[in-house]
Amino acid sequence: MTSAEGNLGEELELHRKETVVVTEEDDGDDLPALSSHALDALKEFLAEQNREVAAADGAEEVSLVAEDWRLSQFWYDRETAETIAAEVATLCETLASPRVSCIACPTLYAYLKRNVPEVPAQLLEYDKRFEQYGTEFTFYDYNHPEDLPSSLKHSFPIVVADPPYLSKECLEKVAEAIRFLSIPGESYVLLLTGEVQKDLAAEVLGLHPCGFRPQHTSKLGNEFRLFTSYDPVTRLSGWQKEL
Repeated sequence: MTSAEGNLGEELELHRKETVVVTEEDDGDDLPALSSHALDALKEFLAEQNREVAAADGAEEVSLVAEDWRLSQFWYDRETAETIAAEVATLCETLASPRVSCIACPTLYAYLKRNVPEVPAQLLEYDKRFEQYGTEFTFYDYNHPEDLPSSLKHSFPIVVADPPYLSKECLEKVAEAIRFLSIPGESYVLLLTGEVQKDLAAEVLGLHPCGFRPQHTSKLGNEFRLFTSYDPVTRLSGWQKEL
């Protein structure tokens, strides 16, 4: 127990003993008030509690390198990263041999390795600062999806991708990488990209938008969506049906 908790408890107990019973007919102005000493102790106690909560929240953050806008890097906020990592972890539970490919989404990779470190995950990234992840890093240039290592072909039952640019060309080339990495007809595919790519995501990958809306630490002008190859039903607010 802290000194603030002890002082506050003693003051409140003394105050409780001096409190009178108030009936409906009593004037509210006659209600007893805490002494200045008790108020100071209460403020100190609440400030300490807030510091502890802030420290706990800080411990939940995952450290990443700084965003590089020249590479069109925008990290997910914590709620988005936690939500998608939880969805991937749920999918892993349905698989005998789970393995996750994270295409250009290092935020998700970092949260996955913190939350479910036992699940094999591979980060495909252009930014070589992520070579710090060792053998779980693969250099990836979306312009050359054919340059991926043959050892990765059709070896991921879960593929998550976040194309760096909101262009038709970029999504089509990322789709090539997704098809290369995924197990035909079996893999779960999750795509995070702009709302403007909805029709193309359906056309080239057969994906549908979920109700869950991804957010980023930097406020972006474009609305982002999460598209999946499967209906998560109650998770991720499910597929958003066309009206």
